[in-house]
Amino acid sequence: MPRSSPPPDSREPHRPSPLRHTLLEDAQAFVLGTLLCALGVQFLTAAGLVTGQTAGAAVLLSYVGGWSFGTWFFLLNLPFYVLGWLRLGPRFVVKTVIAVTMLSLLSQVLPQFVVFETLNPWAASALSGAVIGMGLIVIFRHGASLGGIGILALWVQERFGIQAGWVQLGFDAILFLVAFAVLDPWLVAASLLGAVAVNLIIAVNHRRDRYVGR
Repeated sequence: MPRSSPPPDSREPHRPSPLRHTLLEDAQAFVLGTLLCALGVQFLTAAGLVTGQTAGAAVLLSYVGGWSFGTWFFLLNLPFYVLGWLRLGPRFVVKTVIAVTMLSLLSQVLPQFVVFETLNPWAASALSGAVIGMGLIVIFRHGASLGGIGILALWVQERFGIQAGWVQLGFDAILFLVAFAVLDPWLVAASLLGAVAVNLIIAVNHRRDRYVGR
């Protein structure tokens, strides 16, 4: 007698269905996630460090290009919205635009309230990696990103199953090669600690079989 196939839920009980968050849940997540990321950027810029992804490019340009991190971060994200709209949908892009705008604004305001009298570069790098990684997880789990390479990385994860953290790590490698040519190599070396921490946190915790939100 042929065996009947088990229902879909019993075949993959470990894979939850996507969660539909309420507006209030999204709002609190965006505030928390972008605030954590803005604090991480504050650690970085106060110590003269860099990080990876689009935020890292914005930090690097803020050191050499005259404009603030928030301005560069907002501008660098604009081209990636097209990819997000075509590949990940308008809902994702709208949420991402909101998150990017919030981080751009918070990164301008936070330095007026948070000032470090003493900040060791290695400690700053580790702390920035921890809070940025946690902030990104919160934002990712609510169906958004902080744009740029994050959009590309999430699309690659959805399309090919390659975890977003590893995609971003490849981009970071190129970014840090450029940073070594522009900044003090010792500070760039310290920055690597934070960049690795961010990507490891994302790679370990942002998994489709554990939590999926929209």
